[in-house]
Amino acid sequence: MASRIIQPQRIKALNDNTRQNGNYVLYWMQQAQRAEDNHALEFAIQQANERSEPLLVAFGLMDDYPEANLRHYVFMLQGLKEVIASLARRNIKMVVQRGHPRDVAIKLAKHSSLLVCDRGYLRHQKAWRDEVATQVACQVIQVESDVVVPVEVASDKREYAARTIRPKLHKQLEAFLVDLNTTALSVSSLDMRVDGLDLSDPLAVAKSLKLPGQVPEVSQFFKGGTTQAKTRLRTFLDEHFKQYTPNRNQPHTTDISHMSMHLHFGQISPLYIAQQVRYAGASQTNTQAYIEELIVRRELAMNYVNFTNNYDAYESLPDWAQRTLAKHRNDPREHLYTPEELANADTHDPYWNAAMNEMRTTGFMHNYMRMYWGKKILEWCPSPQDAFETTLWLNNTFFLDGRDANSFSNVAWVFGNHDRPWAERSIFGTVRYMNANGLKRKTDPGAYVQKVQAFMAQT
Repeated sequence: MASRIIQPQRIKALNDNTRQNGNYVLYWMQQAQRAEDNHALEFAIQQANERSEPLLVAFGLMDDYPEANLRHYVFMLQGLKEVIASLARRNIKMVVQRGHPRDVAIKLAKHSSLLVCDRGYLRHQKAWRDEVATQVACQVIQVESDVVVPVEVASDKREYAARTIRPKLHKQLEAFLVDLNTTALSVSSLDMRVDGLDLSDPLAVAKSLKLPGQVPEVSQFFKGGTTQAKTRLRTFLDEHFKQYTPNRNQPHTTDISHMSMHLHFGQISPLYIAQQVRYAGASQTNTQAYIEELIVRRELAMNYVNFTNNYDAYESLPDWAQRTLAKHRNDPREHLYTPEELANADTHDPYWNAAMNEMRTTGFMHNYMRMYWGKKILEWCPSPQDAFETTLWLNNTFFLDGRDANSFSNVAWVFGNHDRPWAERSIFGTVRYMNANGLKRKTDPGAYVQKVQAFMAQT
């Protein structure tokens, strides 16, 4: 496997400030929460070495990250604890400071010669980086490390569906599916006197924050961190990958990688996953199917939020979907449930209840059940607008991988985004429909219910 320097398409200056004197290079880590396979980190190390300066890595920990709760924070802090230790082994000091990420970056940039940041695609992530770039004296350089093919390289517009972005991504894959060089830091920063939080007890740190709601953490099922992610990936490749194609839509099985939560927090690189999958010695069918999910589907979601400012609003849906759902808005609904009833898995449908309980109990839900779960919410709410808001609320509250580009894209898919019109029917109009009979034809939902009951017994 060849190694190359960081592709220039990943690098973007966010301001026109010229080089200034400083005591160190600052890497403001926010999205790419890992100490390896991180283009932003390696770029920052290279820049520090060119200046013969140490590198300081900093993370801003805020109490009120949009829609985040205890389970999200614990998982993230478990990962950050590992990053601090891993960077220390590379002679790099990292601090996690309590405060708005933007403010932490601005404060620490006062004494830096350069600020390097990673990239995020959500509105607030873009806004934070723009605000930092306008308020610091040093140059700010953003380095993409969250996708395989940088979004603007793949496309310069919102893509209609996977079929429209797929050839564009595949055209670029070989140029970006290359390993990343690791660079040693020339000037150690371990003796820098910069205060940070003690993350030795991630749960205690999370409980010290002012977090909303009473959503429990789920460490008995999933723990955060790069080591956890790589171990889980290796187990998947060694024990489950050979059954991936026939079983990836069978929710009672475990032949899936569970990478989404680690990708959400940047604890593992999508490039690393892709390379491990490509060289796992699996069949071409399994390899192509996994790459389709990891790169085509995931990066379609990045495209969606990057080119759709209101990606979390009902109005972001395609015109055809809004029209057909409006036409059937007043259709009679046999079952209606409040958001609270749905959150408590209190419906007539045992398969849907099992999906909701898996989500509540573990912070995860098998992808095939996510589709069925979302379609039923559309069917059981008073209006499509209510259903959209409820689906997004449940998704972002309970999923460990909620609140990211894939979440917003997946919820919008329930309502017709990245899809096409189907046969017209009540409530759904021409938006794709799913029901329990179809679930029973294609899967074994009874076995899935038993699987979830076993999860619940562990709590």
